[in-house]
Amino acid sequence: MEITESIFFIKLADKIIQIEPIHEYVRVYCKDYVVAEEKMNADIVVKITKEDIEYERKKSIEEDSKKSENVRSFSDEYLETLAVYRKIARAMLNYNIFLFHGSVVAVDDEGYLFTAKSGTGKSTHTKLWRELLKDSAVMVNDDKPLIKIDGDRVIVYGTPYNGKHRLGNNISVPLKALCILTRAKENTIEEITKSEAYAMLLQQIYRPTDEEGMKKTLECTDMLADRVKLYRLRCNMEPEAAKVAYEKMKN
Repeated sequence: MEITESIFFIKLADKIIQIEPIHEYVRVYCKDYVVAEEKMNADIVVKITKEDIEYERKKSIEEDSKKSENVRSFSDEYLETLAVYRKIARAMLNYNIFLFHGSVVAVDDEGYLFTAKSGTGKSTHTKLWRELLKDSAVMVNDDKPLIKIDGDRVIVYGTPYNGKHRLGNNISVPLKALCILTRAKENTIEEITKSEAYAMLLQQIYRPTDEEGMKKTLECTDMLADRVKLYRLRCNMEPEAAKVAYEKMKN
């Protein structure tokens, strides 16, 4: 991929972000969120260095090594997209906006966020919702949405970082419910307390390494848990799982 020095702007979670990349691929990756006005004032400025890319390479190798003996090799262009989002996620905390690992589907302009340990079936479950509810269900983001605490409201936003199948849209909706998935033979769902959900919420939210950033992360986790209905869904991956979950959470 050709190296570039061009600056461009994107809009995420109502914030204007100026990106100064090394490679053109970042602009291509974020194309649905690029804004044309190139002389606007940015809320966040992200400048990428080669050291940022090498940091992402090291992180990727470490994570792969924990899961398997097979360590994948990623291009500098792809690793730069990760570096960009890491810097965006850290800066967004200053606005009570945070990255959360999960799959979000919107129904009747309200968001339902599903999270779980990797490999549990978040994406499969939201696919079941789309099959059940047809055109009434719209994918917001299938991997790394942004969530904003706005007073008493919680709003979830689509981002370019929407999973390997690139499922998502450049939209935002109020977050109605957050559900933690676990696998089971039978489909059951229950409302849970903040204390029951907190460990998983903290695991799935982006956690920066600096002390001030971590403090903001804990504040955002508390605000999320205090403002959104929390559920645990024990489920298989049959169509009934979506029906059970939707009928409980929509009310």
